[in-house]
Amino acid sequence: MRATDIEAIGELAGEALAAGGGLIKEVHEGIASRPFEIMGPSAAPARMIHDGVSRAVYTGVRSSLRAAARGSAAVLARRAHDDGPALAATTAGSLALGAIHGLYGNHIEERGNRLALGMEIRRAGNPVALTIEGLTKDFPDATSRIVVFVHGLCETDESWRHFPLRGDRARRRTYGERLQDELSFTPVHIRYNTGLRISQNGRRLAEMLDDLVTAWPCSVEELVLVGHSMGGLVSRSACHYAELDGRRWTDAVRHVFCLGTPHLGADLEKGANVLSWAFVRLPETRALGKFLNARSVGIKDLRFGSCIEEDWCDCDPDEYLRDRCQEVPFLPDANYYFIAAALNEGPVGTLIGDLLVRLPSASGRGTGKGRRIPFEVDNGCELPGLTHFDLLNHPAVYEQLRTWIMRPPVSRALPAAPV
Repeated sequence: MRATDIEAIGELAGEALAAGGGLIKEVHEGIASRPFEIMGPSAAPARMIHDGVSRAVYTGVRSSLRAAARGSAAVLARRAHDDGPALAATTAGSLALGAIHGLYGNHIEERGNRLALGMEIRRAGNPVALTIEGLTKDFPDATSRIVVFVHGLCETDESWRHFPLRGDRARRRTYGERLQDELSFTPVHIRYNTGLRISQNGRRLAEMLDDLVTAWPCSVEELVLVGHSMGGLVSRSACHYAELDGRRWTDAVRHVFCLGTPHLGADLEKGANVLSWAFVRLPETRALGKFLNARSVGIKDLRFGSCIEEDWCDCDPDEYLRDRCQEVPFLPDANYYFIAAALNEGPVGTLIGDLLVRLPSASGRGTGKGRRIPFEVDNGCELPGLTHFDLLNHPAVYEQLRTWIMRPPVSRALPAAPV
C-alpha cells in the first residue's frame, strides 16, 4: 500500500473516531438533559457546570482520537513506498473503498480526502484514458457494439466479477465476457462514487459516455446500458441529461437493463428514514438520529428513486417520507427492461422481493403517486430463489439479458404538440 493511501486512511479513521466521540457526547447530554428539565430553574447552576465540564472532556477526547489515528498512520506511512499499487487498484481495496463511499461518499468528497473516488472507465483494474490513444490501447478488440455496466450502491466495477459470494464463482464468466464472445459486444465498466447524488452521477456519466463514443476506435452502431440497483437509476439519469443537452450518443442506445433497481424507492431506506425521524424527536435518542442521517445523499436518493435534481433540490433530505420525484421520460427509440430477484416463489416472494427491491407489480407495470413505471408487460420479470447481489452474475439473469438484447428496438411515438 502506498504511503499516501495510508495517510488518507488515517485521516478517514481520525474523522470516524472523532465522530464516534461526538456521538457519545450527544447521547450523554441528551440523557442528562431530562432530569435537569424536571428540576427546573433551580438546576441551572448545576447544569452550567455539568455542560462546561462535559464539553471540555469530550472535546479533548475527540481531539485525542483524531490525533492518534493520524499519528499512527503517519508512522506507518514512513515505512511504506509510493511505487506499489494504489489501494483503489487492488481488488480488496477497491471493494472496501466502494462500501465506504456508498455509506459516506459525499462527505469524503467534500473533505477533499485523497481516497475520494471519481467516475472513470476501468479495464483490468486500471483507469482508461478517454482519448483515441488511450481507448485504442486498452480496447484493442473494440467493436461497433458497446455494453456499459454501471454498478450499484457500495459496489465497484469489480463487483460484476466478485459477487455473489456464494456458489462456484470461480468458473463463472461475467456478463460482459459472455456478451463479447457470443454477440460481439465490447464490455465497458464504470466505477463511481455511489455516495453522491444520483443526478450528479447521471450528469457525469452522460459527459463520460459522450467522450467515450467520440474517441471510440471505430464507429459506434449500438450502445447498451446495464445497471445494477442504483446503477439503473444513474443510467436513466444519464440518458435524461444527455437527451436534454443534445448529446449524440443517445442515438446509439438500443437497450437499457435495470437489475434490481428501486424505481419506486427502496423499502430499506424508507425504514431508515422513519427510524431517524423518530429518534430525533427525543433528547435521549437524538444523537442516534443524527448518526443515521449522516448516511450519504446517494442512499437517501434511493428512498423514492430520485433521478434528477428537481427531485431533491430546495427540500430537507431527511423529511418524513415525502415523495417529490417526477416522471423521467425514457429515450424514445430504446427498449427498457427490469429484472428483479425474489427469495421465494408466490405471494411471499412478491411481498418481500429480495429484501431490498420488489417488482412494482406482477404485470411489470406500476404506479407511485401518479408516476408511471413505463415497462411493458413482457419487459419485466422476477427470478425466484435469487438475492439482490445474485443479479450481478447469474446464469438465469444472463439468459434473460441475451434474449432481450437480441430484440429490435421499438420506436415510441412522441406526444403530439399542443394545438
